[in-house]
Amino acid sequence: MARRLTKSEKAALAQVAELPDDQIDTSDPDAPERLDWTGAERGRFYRPVKKQTTIRIDADVLEWFRHHPRGRGYQSHINAALREYVLRKEREGA
Repeated sequence: MARRLTKSEKAALAQVAELPDDQIDTSDPDAPERLDWTGAERGRFYRPVKKQTTIRIDADVLEWFRHHPRGRGYQSHINAALREYVLRKEREGA
């Protein structure tokens, strides 16, 4: 677990956040400006907030997800299927 920032560290970060990009010094070798994003992965560290809910799912659909493991739990697979549906509908403009 990462340590919490001190008040002075938070204040220093707030000051940098206020600066325009052209005034931020990126010459420090410990924190160089990254210009080449080849090989970068979009969303690699994105973790959406999970919200507990109750939902009724047809028994046969639930059993299918429970008995077709793909390295994660069945709830993660149901979530992935729902996300895929939502993204497809967004692309279709629905």
